[in-house]
Formats: sequence, structure tokens, C-alpha cells
Amino acid sequence: MNAHTLAPRTAGGRTVLPSRLADPTTVVYLALVGVTLLGWIVVTARGGEFLSLDNTVGILQNSVVLGLVAVGQTVVILTGSLDLSVAYLISIATLVAAETMDGADGNILPAIAAVLAFSVAVGLANGLVVTKLKVNAFIATLGVGFILRGWIEDNYSGPTGKVPESFQRLGYDRMGPIPVSALLLLAVGVAVWFVLRRTRLGYHMYAVGGDEQTARLSGVRTHRVVIAAHVLCAVCAGLAGLFLASRLGAGSPWAGTEARYDLTSIAAVVLGGTLLAGGRGGVAGTIGGVLMLSVLDSVFNQLGVDPFFQNVVRGVVIIVAVALYARRGSNKGVMS
Repeated sequence: MNAHTLAPRTAGGRTVLPSRLADPTTVVYLALVGVTLLGWIVVTARGGEFLSLDNTVGILQNSVVLGLVAVGQTVVILTGSLDLSVAYLISIATLVAAETMDGADGNILPAIAAVLAFSVAVGLANGLVVTKLKVNAFIATLGVGFILRGWIEDNYSGPTGKVPESFQRLGYDRMGPIPVSALLLLAVGVAVWFVLRRTRLGYHMYAVGGDEQTARLSGVRTHRVVIAAHVLCAVCAGLAGLFLASRLGAGSPWAGTEARYDLTSIAAVVLGGTLLAGGRGGVAGTIGGVLMLSVLDSVFNQLGVDPFFQNVVRGVVIIVAVALYARRGSNKGVMS
């Protein structure tokens, strides 16, 4: 390695950063460090404590639901699809879990099985409508979401069921300074990363998202890949619902929709560098995007920032991130 290797390259009169520094995953984590430091300076200047143990634990716990949903959303977006039904699925998952558990420790495993089975069914429905009926993913998953919403509104008007204290430990216990729920998110993230990066299914997901027609001509069963992606996404949403039930102690009809986990999860995925068109991105960047949004929320809450302004800042951050990724892509195009 010499000085020429380390020096920034130029293309068309523009400086091009080394590939590692230009990688979206690296960029989002560098930005996360920057936002954290800036938040610490601002909050400390206002007399608060930003990097305290309690606040750090709070940031990690607040990242779990969005993180689980966003990891699943990453999978479908990589295939060129998306899922707008996840918010309603999360709500139903909390209801199914709380009603099945009904305060009894012996019902925990049946409740988990019921939530995961229902999630798989919703994922299959989404995947089949997208692939077999050839309905655009935006419309298909929005339609399935409205069906779930109708069922919720027809059967529930408020919290229901009861989650036993032993299961609530998932939402509140810690192993040293690390929340148990953060370990759940880490485990799911690693599992999905392994599927995407180390299995044939993962390779096929990238291929389908990159160019579905080419993937089909290469022998990839594209419909099966898209259906599998939707099932994985729905399972992640079901896990998010189980975690929310453990935090709330009951089922909530609007647990998923009040926080807009459908659109927020897509925002986290895009912020993490995954292309909405599919074919490029990954789980690592998504987790970075989730953490950045959680850090911003923590800063806003401590400063008492108006919710409208919070959404404005979120929107600006996402737009700037996408613009930077697009610029990086154009730089690559000039060099090639």
C-alpha cells in the first residue's frame, strides 16, 4: 500500500472518496457518531445528561420495535417490494399475544406460536397478492393493511388481555447495562444478515431486486423469493408486536399505527443506505439508521422540541442522506 492508494481519487474534476468511506453503511455510522456527539453537547449545555446509563438504555429499548420492523422491511425492499401492512400487524400481534397469554405463564409459548403463525399467514397473503395477482406492492400491502385495520376496529375499542409478569421481563430486564430486548434485536439482525449474505435465498433476493427479469432468465424462481421476503418481514413485525406486548402488559389496538411503524421503518431502511428500487443495501446499515432516529428522538425529547419540528428534522435528515447516496452513485458511474 502506498500514498497513491490512500489518496482520494478524482473523476471529472471531483474528488471521490475511497470506497470504504463512501459505503452507505460506513456513512450512516459516522453520521450516528456525529449526531450523538452533537446531541450530547447540546443537551449538556442545557443542563441535561445525555450519555447517562438510563438514557442510553432508553435509546436502545426505544430502538427495538422499529429495529425489528426495519430489519424485515429491509428484506422486502431488497427484492424491490415493500410492506405497508406492518403497523396493523404489530397491533394485532399485541392483541393475539395478550389474549392468548391471559396472564398465565403456561400460555406464553402458545401465544408466541399463535403470533408467529398469524404473521406467516399475513406475509403469505402479501406475497401472493404481489406475485400471483401482480398487484403493485404499495397497493397490495396497503390493501392487506386496511383489511387488518377493519378487523381491529370491528372487534376492539381499547386495550385487552393481560401479559404475565414473567413475559414482561423481555421488555424491561437487563443483562448488566444491556437491555435483554436489545439482544433480541441483535439476534434477529444477525440471523437476517446471515440469510442475506450467506444463503442462496439471500443471493436470490439481491438478484431479484437488482433485475427481476434477468434473475428469472437465470433460473431464479422470483415469485418464491418475493413471497419468502414478505413472510420474513411479517415475522419480524410479529416479533415487534410480542415485544410491545411485553412492554405494555396488554394488547393495544393502535400500538403499531400510533408510531407509524410502516413509514418510519421504510425511512430507517432508506437512511441506512438500502435502495428503494432494490438490489443494494443490507441489515447493518438499517440498524444504523434506526439508532440515528432513536438518538434524534432522545435529543428532541430532552430539549422539549415541538413534534412538528421533530418531523421536519427527520425529513431533512432522510432527504440529505438519500441525496448523498445518489451523489455517491453518480460518482461511481463517472469512474466506471
